[in-house]
Amino acid sequence: MDFFKQAVASAISKGPPFPYTWGDRLEDQGVWQLYNGTRREDGSDCSIFSFDVTANKNNLPMARNAVRKLRTIRHPGVITYLDSVETDSYIYVATERLVPLRWHVKRKSLSPETLKWGLFSIAQTIKFINDDASSVHGALRVGSLYTSESGEWKLGGFEVLSSMKDDDAVIYNYGSLVPEAGRYTPPELAKSGWSDIKRHPISAVDAYNFGTLIFEVFNGDFTGGEQAGQTKNIPPSMHSSYRRLVNSNPKARLSVGHFLEQGHRSGGFFETPLIKLTETVDNLGMKTEEEREEFLSDLEQLSDDFPEDYFRMKVLPELLKSVEFGGGGPKVFAVVMKISKKLSDDEFELKVTPAVIRLFSSPDRAIRVCLLDNLTLMIDRLPQKVVNDKIFPQMVTGFTDVAPVVREQTVKAVLTIIGKLSDRTINGELLKYLAKTSNDEQPGIRTNTTICLGKISKNLGVGTRSKVLIAAFTRSLRDPFVHARNAALMALAVTLDAFNEDDCANKILPALCSCLIDKEKIIRDQANKTMDAYLQRVRKYASSMPDTVLPPPSAIETSNSNNPRMSTPQSSEPASWTGWAISSFTNKVSAAAGEIQSTANDSVAPASRPNSAPLTSELRRPAPGTASASALHRQAVATPTALSARTSTSSNAQDYFQDSNPAEDDMIAWGEMEEESFFEAPSEAIAKTSTSSTVNPFQDDGEPDFAGWLAAQQKKPGAGKPLPKGLAKPAANGGRPVTAGRAATTGSVGGAGAKKAAVTTAKPKPLVAKKIDTAPKATDEDDGWGDGW
Repeated sequence: MDFFKQAVASAISKGPPFPYTWGDRLEDQGVWQLYNGTRREDGSDCSIFSFDVTANKNNLPMARNAVRKLRTIRHPGVITYLDSVETDSYIYVATERLVPLRWHVKRKSLSPETLKWGLFSIAQTIKFINDDASSVHGALRVGSLYTSESGEWKLGGFEVLSSMKDDDAVIYNYGSLVPEAGRYTPPELAKSGWSDIKRHPISAVDAYNFGTLIFEVFNGDFTGGEQAGQTKNIPPSMHSSYRRLVNSNPKARLSVGHFLEQGHRSGGFFETPLIKLTETVDNLGMKTEEEREEFLSDLEQLSDDFPEDYFRMKVLPELLKSVEFGGGGPKVFAVVMKISKKLSDDEFELKVTPAVIRLFSSPDRAIRVCLLDNLTLMIDRLPQKVVNDKIFPQMVTGFTDVAPVVREQTVKAVLTIIGKLSDRTINGELLKYLAKTSNDEQPGIRTNTTICLGKISKNLGVGTRSKVLIAAFTRSLRDPFVHARNAALMALAVTLDAFNEDDCANKILPALCSCLIDKEKIIRDQANKTMDAYLQRVRKYASSMPDTVLPPPSAIETSNSNNPRMSTPQSSEPASWTGWAISSFTNKVSAAAGEIQSTANDSVAPASRPNSAPLTSELRRPAPGTASASALHRQAVATPTALSARTSTSSNAQDYFQDSNPAEDDMIAWGEMEEESFFEAPSEAIAKTSTSSTVNPFQDDGEPDFAGWLAAQQKKPGAGKPLPKGLAKPAANGGRPVTAGRAATTGSVGGAGAKKAAVTTAKPKPLVAKKIDTAPKATDEDDGWGDGW
C-alpha cells in the first residue's frame, strides 16, 4: 500500500498539478479505483477516482466518457464533480466524499423506509437522464451507486452513459464490456447485443436495471436474470409496479418515470414522511403556515432509524434558517434539538452554537422559553466561556420579564447552567436576580427559587453561602404559600452541612419552631424531620464541648493569694442552682460589723414570707474569690470602733445562725440580694439612699427601695417602735445598733429636735436604679445579603 502511494505521488509530481492529498484505498468501482482524499486548500474531505491508463488501455474510452459526462451533467442525484486531471499514464477525478452503497447493502444497515427514500432519489435521477437528457445510463446497479456525507444516494458509473442522439455512442460498443454486465443485461440485449438499443424505447434498459436494483437493495445481491420478478423482501405495495419494470418485453415495461408517478399517488409506496421531508426541506422558508405545520407533523413521526447523516447535513441547516429567519418557531427548534443529539461536539459547535447564541437575543418569548426548556440537551456541548460571557448576559433578562412563565423557566434553567458560570457571576449577578425572584408575586416562582438555592448551595461562595441561605430560607418559612414553606424546610434539611453549629442553634432552630404548629400537617411533619436533623447536629457538637470554660478553683486561689480573701465556700455539697445563694448569704454574715442585738423587737411577728423565697438551707454561695457588694460597702463606711468591735462580737455570729425566727433571716437574705443590684450605681449615689424620702418601695419598675422605706417608717406616728431585726443602724458606742426609740431617749443623736431637724434637711434626689436592657443587640451579621431576601 505504501509503495502504491509513493508511485502515485511520483506520477503526480511528473504530471499536471492535482491539489488533493491521497488517503486510504476503498475498493474497485468498475474500471476505477476509489480512494479517500482531502483538499489541500482547506482540508475538506473528498474522494478520488483513479484510472491506470497503462494497465487498462482497453477501457480507456469508458474512463474518458465517465469523466466527460460527470463534468457536464448537473443534478442533485449525481455525484458532485470537483476536479480532474489526465496524463498518458493516469486519470484522476476528485469528487465529494463518497461511500459505496454496496457496503450498506451487504451489512443490511438501512431500514426499509431509508431504502424507499434512496430508490426515490435514484428514480428521479434516472427519469432526468431518460426524459430530459434523452440518454441511457446502461450500467445501473448497486455498484454504480454511492452515499454522500449527508446520506443521500448519488448516481455514478457513467462509463457507458450515452445520448441516443449520438450515432457513435460509447454504449453501442462498450455496453457489454462494463464489469459484471452479464448479470444485469436485459434479456433482449443479451440475445441481440447492445446495438439493438435503438430499436427499443430509451427507457427500456434503465427500467429493467432499476427493477433489478430494487431486488438487490432489499435482498443484498442479484445473481442473474432468473431472480428478476421475484418479490422476496420487497414491500407489498411495490410488487405490481416492480414486476412491470422487469417485464421481458421491453415495450411493455414500465418506465422509471411512470414508476415514480405510481409511487407518488395517494397512498403510494413513495408517500412516506421521509420522502415528504426531502421534498419540503429545501424550500421550507417559502412554505405557508399550514404547509409548515404539516411538515413539522411529519418530522415528529420520524423514528431514530432514519438516516442521521441526512438530517445532520441537510435538514438541520434548513431548520435553523427557518427558526431564525423563517418564523419556524419553538416547534421547529425542538426538532433541531432532536437532530443535534447525534452531532459530534465539533459539528455542534460549528453548526448549532452560533444559532443558539443569536436566538437567546431574540425578543420572541416563545423562542426564549423553548431555548430554556432545551438547555439540558445542549449545555454539555456549549463551552463555558460561551455560556458565561454570551448566553448568561442575554438570559438574565428573563428574571425580570413581565411574563411569569419566562421568569419561572429562567429560574429553573439556573440549575442547568450553574456548572458553566464563574464564581464571580454566581455570587454577584446571579444572587441579585434570585433575591428578586424570591420576592416574586407568583408563589410558584418563589417556591422554585427556594428549591433552586437549595440545589446550587454548593456552588455559592464559602464567605456568603450561610448568610444567603439563612436569609432566604428563614424568610420562606414565613411564606403564606404552603409549598414555599415546605420547600424551605426541605432545602434546610439538605443544606445542613452548609451551616456551623452556632447558626444552627441561634438562627435556624428558632425559625423552625413556628413551623411545628403550622396549620398544615405537611408543614408540621416536615418541620419535625428537619428539626430532628438539626437537633442531632447540635447535640453531637454539644457532647464534644468541655463541661466548663471557667478556670479551676485552685488556679483562682493561687492568682488571688496576695489579695484579701473576700469569701470562702461554706459547704462541700455538690454544686446546684442554690449554691450561689448560700455562698452570698454566709459572706454577708462574715462581713457584718457590730453585734446582733436582741431587743424587744424580737417579739414582733415577722412579715409574711413569699412562697417564692428560697429557704436558708437552699441558698448557695458565690464562687471563690468573690464578695457581696453590700459587704464591701459596709467595710468601706464602717468606723474604726465598729471594725474593732467585730472581734469582740465574733462569738455572737453563732447566735445569728441559731435564731429562733428564721423567717426574718430569709427576708434579710433576699433583701441583701436586692441590695447588691443597687451597688452597681456609683458609691456617691448609694450613700444618699439612706436619706431618701421616696415612699414607694417599688418605684423603679418593681425595684425595692429599702432606704426610702426605712425613712418612711421613721416618719410615721409611733416611730419609737423598734425597727425590724437587721435594719437598725450600727451605733458608734460599742458597735451596738441603736433603734429609733433609743435614739430619742438617750439623746445620742441630739434628741427629738435633732431627729426632726435631720428629717427636714434638704432632701437629696432619690436613687434611680440602673435598668438593664435585656433586648438582644441588633447586629448586622448578613453584611447586606439579608436585605435582598
